[in-house]
Amino acid sequence: MREKPAKYVLISPCRNEADYMRQTLDTVVAQSLRPTKWVIVDDGSTDETPAILAEYAGKHEWIEIVTRADRGHRAVGPGVVDAFYSGYAAIIPDDYDFVCKLDLDLRLPPRYFEILIERMNANPRLGTCSGKAYLEENGELISERHGDENSLGMTKFYRVSCFKDIGGFVREVGWDGIDGHKCRMKGWTATSWDEPELRFVHLRTMGASHKGIYTGRFRQGYGQYYMGTGLLFLTASVVSRLNQKPYVFGQLTILWGWIYSFLQGKPRYQDPEFRAFLRAYQRRALLVGKKRATEECAQTALPGNPSLS
Repeated sequence: MREKPAKYVLISPCRNEADYMRQTLDTVVAQSLRPTKWVIVDDGSTDETPAILAEYAGKHEWIEIVTRADRGHRAVGPGVVDAFYSGYAAIIPDDYDFVCKLDLDLRLPPRYFEILIERMNANPRLGTCSGKAYLEENGELISERHGDENSLGMTKFYRVSCFKDIGGFVREVGWDGIDGHKCRMKGWTATSWDEPELRFVHLRTMGASHKGIYTGRFRQGYGQYYMGTGLLFLTASVVSRLNQKPYVFGQLTILWGWIYSFLQGKPRYQDPEFRAFLRAYQRRALLVGKKRATEECAQTALPGNPSLS
């Protein structure tokens, strides 16, 4: 008896993406394994985004548009997650095997989702995964240098059962880091692969903001603080990435975002079990490296892995 083909749904929050979205739309339409449904949430766009979405939805019945009122500005962090959940509310999650939060500023390789599903089917403990993001500069692809221990925020491909198990995305800056650690806490694996068939072009620099790249990096620092990242671990991470553009100051701005949030006494993620797990993981990563610390998490399905204590 033939197995039923896997069903996956894409959910794409967007606002004013007219400059980039056609490349994402075209490369999803051209996928070797198309999504069963694609819910695109227009979060109050004021450019040509609504017209472009209507054009594609008119051609492809599996594309559905959800429209939210214009709040007058682009909402990042919790705003993006809120928009995602507007799309999530439009589906019945149990109708699908996989769900993916997908940004509309990407150019995807043709077998992207087919390969991710093959990897998921081969490893039942794999909860979330993605390829790697590259920037295109002067005709060359430049890696954004993301770690392997989580799926990337712009293309969060999830097994539906895992997504439900971790409670979905937290509605706060740092949501796309918290989810990977929650996966490990629950005994799932989170990862991303840097392989030619899984490399996608990110048309907007990671950590950039509509208000400027340094604003985006400062926000990243707050996100790390909110999540519960320790200052020593963040400092080590910043130092290791000083040669990334914008050189030196981009990473130092992340560090300043953490320090400023600490000095202001800003709130942190209120989940003691998660915070304890995160600190144990980060302490272990400082000793043996993130790769080995992540591998040790994968060796057990129990929260609070003793090997990280």
